[in-house]
Amino acid sequence: MASHYDVLGIGNAIVDVIFAASDEFLLEHTIAKSVMTLIDEFRAARLVDAAQNATQSSGGSAANTMAGLASFGAHGCFVGKVKKDRLGREFAEDLKRIGVQFDTRMAAQGPSTACCIIAVTPDGHRSMNTYLGACRELTPDDINSAQVGAASVLYVEGYMWDDEHSKAAIRKAIAAAKGAGRKVAFTLSDPFCVGRYRDEFLALMKGDIDILFANEEEAKALFEVENFAPALEAARAWDGLAVITRSEKGCVVADPSGAVHMQPAEPVAKLLDTTGAGDQFAAGFLYGLSKERSLTMCARLGSIAAAEVISHYGARPEQSLKALAAKAGL
Repeated sequence: MASHYDVLGIGNAIVDVIFAASDEFLLEHTIAKSVMTLIDEFRAARLVDAAQNATQSSGGSAANTMAGLASFGAHGCFVGKVKKDRLGREFAEDLKRIGVQFDTRMAAQGPSTACCIIAVTPDGHRSMNTYLGACRELTPDDINSAQVGAASVLYVEGYMWDDEHSKAAIRKAIAAAKGAGRKVAFTLSDPFCVGRYRDEFLALMKGDIDILFANEEEAKALFEVENFAPALEAARAWDGLAVITRSEKGCVVADPSGAVHMQPAEPVAKLLDTTGAGDQFAAGFLYGLSKERSLTMCARLGSIAAAEVISHYGARPEQSLKALAAKAGL
């Protein structure tokens, strides 16, 4: 059956609050550097008050990837939960404005729409403090199996595993995708997330996941090794497609046959903010797959998207990724 969507993404629907901060600011406000930390609504409010000259935009890992896919010209759909409040309506309008279908029913009651306060230090690293709020309200009832089955690829954000209701929703979506003969892609999201659910993620890799996205630290955490070489060997032994990003070292792709494809990072004039680099890499790679490009070309498209987003503040592209790909001859 022909697909209606190139990719359907499921993830936390979050509004990002991004601002420049010093390392001293992180210490003063006890913010763990370069990782994602879950916080409550009270701490979220205090950090928002402390943030200076912040910019606000809809975000969330999988939603950012869907935004990147739209910038390439792909047809995508996002599933995630927001409350019917100001931030929730802004989130929905943002996605619709850029061409991503979003029709998940908004929560009428309960926690407010989620937000992520992102402190960006001068070295370009981002430290994320996330209040999940309404994100935790996603349930299997929010999953339209026919809609999931209409996408060539189901893309799932690992952060969703932090809630049992969301986990059940994802399992329903995976079953729908598999039942329709579609591919399932999964991003590990964060080394700490891997630490919490390593055994469950490995179990998913035995039959539910076809494509795995990870950065180097996440891959090492998944396979419980200290260096990259054994992590790559473990990825090669898996019978799926493993895509591992390595920041300025580029990326490595291990295909189901065990063959390895390497792609250098795209040059960047100035590194400003690594927020969304992995999300946009996944967008470029998945776009390439949707167009049946070679794995090397998929990795190049991912690298182009990642390079664009780290050259400015914010997790979504400011330039047309389709135009950048065309300029590169892809």
